[in-house]
Amino acid sequence: MEYMSCPQAAKKWGISERRVQKLCEENRILGVSKIGYMWLIPKDAEKPKDKRYKSNKNVVL
Repeated sequence: MEYMSCPQAAKKWGISERRVQKLCEENRILGVSKIGYMWLIPKDAEKPKDKRYKSNKNVVL
């Protein structure tokens, strides 16, 4: 299996390197492993969905 680093995943997914690290820490990326200080992310891993939700801004008061 081939792996990529956090900076590579960040560039591929269009997010910050720190965000990729947090996703790894939270086990939100399948197949991720850590060797020393470096996260190894499978090259075929998909970007996790954003768990944030949007409020309904069309509510009339």
